[in-house]
Amino acid sequence: MSVLHNMIGFLVTTDITKSKAFFGETLEFPLIDEDVHGLTFDANGTRLRLVKAEKFTPAQGTVLGWSVLDIHAAVRELSTHGVRFEQYHLPYMKQDVHGVWDAPGGARVAWFKDPEGNVLSVSQHDH
Repeated sequence: MSVLHNMIGFLVTTDITKSKAFFGETLEFPLIDEDVHGLTFDANGTRLRLVKAEKFTPAQGTVLGWSVLDIHAAVRELSTHGVRFEQYHLPYMKQDVHGVWDAPGGARVAWFKDPEGNVLSVSQHDH
């Protein structure tokens, strides 16, 4: 048994106002704490800490993702809040018009970015 318990996600932000609006209003995560170093949200039971920085370069690839019960319903709902889903136009990864990719293992995934350019995802896993 691991001594590790609940995971906390961390992201960097250079614009605390945009990040606060995106995670608090667009994604509708309740703000738990705000201090001189950043913000902490409740991302549906997982703490998400946004830390202030002067400069930042986003990592390549997905840094955070959320499992959803119905990916098309989630994409529709998030789109109504202004989230824009990425279209990668890769020959080996065909996405539908909404940005959803049917992965070979049966999962469905769609990607979007936060105000800093971090790649985030929603995914549906039927098994």
